[in-house]
Amino acid sequence: MSEVEKIPAGMPTVTPHLVCRNAADAIEFYRKAFGTVELVRMPVPDDSGKLMHAMIQFGDTKIMLVDEFPDYGSFGPQDLPASPVTLHCYVEDVDAAYQRAVDAGATAKMPPADMFWGDRYGVLRDPFGHSWSLATHIRDVPPEEAIEASKTAMDCPELRQ
Repeated sequence: MSEVEKIPAGMPTVTPHLVCRNAADAIEFYRKAFGTVELVRMPVPDDSGKLMHAMIQFGDTKIMLVDEFPDYGSFGPQDLPASPVTLHCYVEDVDAAYQRAVDAGATAKMPPADMFWGDRYGVLRDPFGHSWSLATHIRDVPPEEAIEASKTAMDCPELRQ
C-alpha cells in the first residue's frame, strides 16, 4: 500500500473556506465578479440543491465553499452587520476588477483609491456577506514612511468602512 501525501498536491497550507447561503449562486457570482473557475462541486445527496463541498480557483488561490447548515452550527455572514474576515486579493487592475465585481452584484464599500502604504485599494461586500479588498501595488513604500503616513491617514474618511 502506497503512502498518501499528507498535504494534497496543489493545496496551500491555508485555504479560505467560505460558508454561503446558497453556495451554488455564490459560485456563479464569483465567476462573474472575479473570473474564478469551478474545480469541485459536491451536492448534498437529498435533491435540496445545497452543496456540502465545492472549490473554486481565483488566480493562484483555491477557495472552498459550503452551504449554510444551521443544524450543524454552520452559518454565513449575511445576517451580520459586517464580516469579521476580509479576503484580500492583489489584481492587475484594481479599478477594472472592482467595477466588474460591483456590476456582478457586489456592494461598494470603499471605491479604489491610492493608499499611503503603496497600493491602490478598494473594499466591497459580496451578495453572500463576505468582505473583499482588492488592490494593485503601485509604489514601494519604505516601512518608516508608511508608519509616519499612517499617523494622519487614520483621520482619513476613505479608510472608514
